[in-house]
Amino acid sequence: MEQANQQISDLFIIGGGINGCGIARDAAGRGLSVSLAEMNDLASATSSASTKLFHGGLRYLEYFEFRLVREALIERETLLRAMPHISWPMRFVLPYHADMRFDSETPTSRLLSTVMPWMKGRRPAWLIRLGLFMYDHLGGRKILPGTASLDLRAAPEGRVLQDKFETAYEYSDCWIEDSRLVVLNARDAEARGADIMTRTEVLSAERVDDLWKVTVQSRDSDQTRVIWSRMLINAGGPWVGDIIQTKIYVNSREGVRLVRGSHIVTPRLFDHDKCYFFQGEDGRIIFAIPYERDFTLIGTTDQDHSDPSEPPVCTEEEQEYLCAFASKYFKRPVTREDIVWTYSGVRPLYDDGASSATAATRDYTLKVDAHSGAPVLNVFGGKITTYRRLAEHALEKVAEHFPDLPGAWTAGVALPGGDFPVDGVQDLVAGLEADYCFLDRAWAERLVRAYGTDARILLGDAATTEDLGEGFGATLTARELEWLMDKEYARTAEDVVWRRNKLGLRLSAEQIARIQTWMDQRSVDAAA
Repeated sequence: MEQANQQISDLFIIGGGINGCGIARDAAGRGLSVSLAEMNDLASATSSASTKLFHGGLRYLEYFEFRLVREALIERETLLRAMPHISWPMRFVLPYHADMRFDSETPTSRLLSTVMPWMKGRRPAWLIRLGLFMYDHLGGRKILPGTASLDLRAAPEGRVLQDKFETAYEYSDCWIEDSRLVVLNARDAEARGADIMTRTEVLSAERVDDLWKVTVQSRDSDQTRVIWSRMLINAGGPWVGDIIQTKIYVNSREGVRLVRGSHIVTPRLFDHDKCYFFQGEDGRIIFAIPYERDFTLIGTTDQDHSDPSEPPVCTEEEQEYLCAFASKYFKRPVTREDIVWTYSGVRPLYDDGASSATAATRDYTLKVDAHSGAPVLNVFGGKITTYRRLAEHALEKVAEHFPDLPGAWTAGVALPGGDFPVDGVQDLVAGLEADYCFLDRAWAERLVRAYGTDARILLGDAATTEDLGEGFGATLTARELEWLMDKEYARTAEDVVWRRNKLGLRLSAEQIARIQTWMDQRSVDAAA
């Protein structure tokens, strides 16, 4: 047999986004041997371009997506306990006034227009309160505070809003550092035995003697090799359909709908730590979120995106749309001149035949094909909040082909650096400041928010800033770069300043180039 004397993996996973890394972690923790290949950096596509929220999806209630919303609401607190360094509670302010009108074709709006035709084009206050009541109670909320009403005429949250907004509703969801979530899942998967291969492209995968023969190529060395696996998992995100058609050649009736979501970042527009939830006349919603201490993140759009190989960008039209949308709420108009950075990602939604990108389901679909030999699991859709549950459901499919597989285990198990209480961040920050006197509060907070309890391991026995090696600006040092290269798969300056953190907002092009030069030299030295 062709695979004789070669090691065979139980699972080979294509895709190093949140779904691929989440499945790898869950599977490795159950004792399966796992190989994962990502053709670029981890979280280099959709999983680093989200709106950075663990949320139930308040607006999905209008589409009657009750199962998805309930699962996501439950997951918020499960995930919060497992990663309190990279996720934290956030309050959301939803301004309202009675004259608001919406061009909406959701199932709820159609039902309301039929039963109460005078309500066409409106989301009455009682409907919003009903939705928020369901949001408070569907998921068995225990940590996050419930809904409240705000008098914007007196509350500080009303100062930056137009005077016509006198009332708001306030509810809870969570922030998440999305690309760090992916990396920490990959780290934990590797610690449990998984082989995580970044910058490794799958050239082909074929069924041979009830196994998958997967040919991969390193993008660093151009070397190719063959890996054998008992089961294949296609978690290629935007490329899931392309992988089906051009890599693994299986018949599938399921399809993916690519939807581009774009965001803009401006200097800070308000001086509190709450997020705004804005409703648009076109029926859509956007968020305005406090971001990286000194900025505001505004997004997202929903535009169909036809080709996964075409890099998504926030177009001028999308920038204008987001600025105009936000300007209908803020006293001071937001203009394109305010924008300091944009980003865009392609969401690979399951194609349910919806008429618009906004209406396409955010739920996920898992399909196994085992008719022609070795099984393959194709992952369609999903959202970052439910990645852990998606992984559990994927392992239920895997278990059909691996008898006696242990059960689910990831709920409540901390990710690297997350082994401390949900409310323990400030204690960690204070401890770092006390033990490393060269750290100021902002630097200590950044390290804790990135690395949690691992921040102490990173800093080690450093007694001065000089002990951390060369400084590259914005508190980034050689010691931290070594950590990111050795433990978090970083290979380029872009990996570091736009995915492992967002220091690219504070660093010049020259500083980023210096980071790349340093990383290149370290790689050369290591290979010598």
